[in-house]
Order: sequence, then structure tokens, then C-alpha cells
Amino acid sequence: MKLYVTFTSPYARLGRILVLEKALEDRVDVIEAKTRVANSPYYQINPSGRVPYLVDDSGAGMEDSQIICAYLDSLDGKPRFHDPRRRTDWAYQRLEFAARNMCEGILVWSREMHRPENERSPSVLAHEAARGRRMADVFEERVADPLMQDGPSMARLILAVALDAAARRGFGDLTTGRPQLAAWMHAMSDLPSMQRTAPP
Repeated sequence: MKLYVTFTSPYARLGRILVLEKALEDRVDVIEAKTRVANSPYYQINPSGRVPYLVDDSGAGMEDSQIICAYLDSLDGKPRFHDPRRRTDWAYQRLEFAARNMCEGILVWSREMHRPENERSPSVLAHEAARGRRMADVFEERVADPLMQDGPSMARLILAVALDAAARRGFGDLTTGRPQLAAWMHAMSDLPSMQRTAPP
């Protein structure tokens, strides 16, 4: 299989983490895609140009970290990060999608900051910065939830990747002044799969 990524994308990082956590290094080639450039050969593989993108053993492609991570987790028939019982566990689903929305807001802010200064939207930047702080306040309380403490889950991985992206991309360290979140993130940062997939 081939997993197309960029090494700065938090969503592609989730796919890379699953490859490591599920010991799939011998089955999945991780390939750096050239995105956001005109006429990239990658667009012949994935016309949307987004990452991650997985081409499975049959040659079929799939896009989006949610489906790719679920697929990789299911290959051995023993999903660890996508427990089937969680599909209707609404308390868990709320945590996972809150973390995903937090991550998306951080990326919107980051993309806006990469625009030329005279093209940036101050209102978008302010909106996403405020959203990130509000969500960090929410997770300061919610990381104490057993669902965020016990065992592997996508909610935990997504939140850790989002917090790391914020710190690395100039958004700011969202664990500052939030001791529970800081302690939680410290423990997550010690995971070998988090360390091995850290952006350059």
C-alpha cells in the first residue's frame, strides 16, 4: 500500500501514527506528495491534491484521515483506535469531533498566516485564535475524562496532534496556563509514534 503525505500535515500525521501503532511499516510505503504546486504529478494520483491519501493493495484510493485511519486500524481485524462500541458512544464521539474541529481551526489560522500579509484576514485570524483558546479551555477540563485517559483512541491522537501543530506553527502553546492539559500533552508527547512522526 502507498500512503501519500506531507510531513507538515497534522491529518497526514494521524495516518503515519496509525501505520506505526499498528506495525504496518512493512505493508505501507509512506510517500511524500508535492502539494500546492502547479502540475504536480501527485494530482494524477489524487486529483484533489489533499493529504493523506491511501492506495490500497487492490489499487483503490481513499482520501481523508478519518477513513484512512479506520481502514488501517481494521486490517488485522482487531481495531484499537476505532472500537466498534464507540460508534454510538455519543460521549466519546463528542470528544473526538471536538478535537477534530479544534485541529481544523488551528489549520485555518495557519493557512491564513501563510498568505502574504496584505492578503490575510484579521477577522479570520481573530476568530480562529479565539476558537482555539476556547477549545483549549474545554479540554483543560475534559482531558480528565476517562475516555481521554484510558487506552488508545482517535480522540486522544487528534487532540495531541492539534496541540502540537498549534505550538509548532506559531499559533501558541495552548497548554500554557492549563495544567491538566499540559500534563496530559506531556504524556502523549512521550508516545514513540508521536515522537517518530514529529514534523521537521
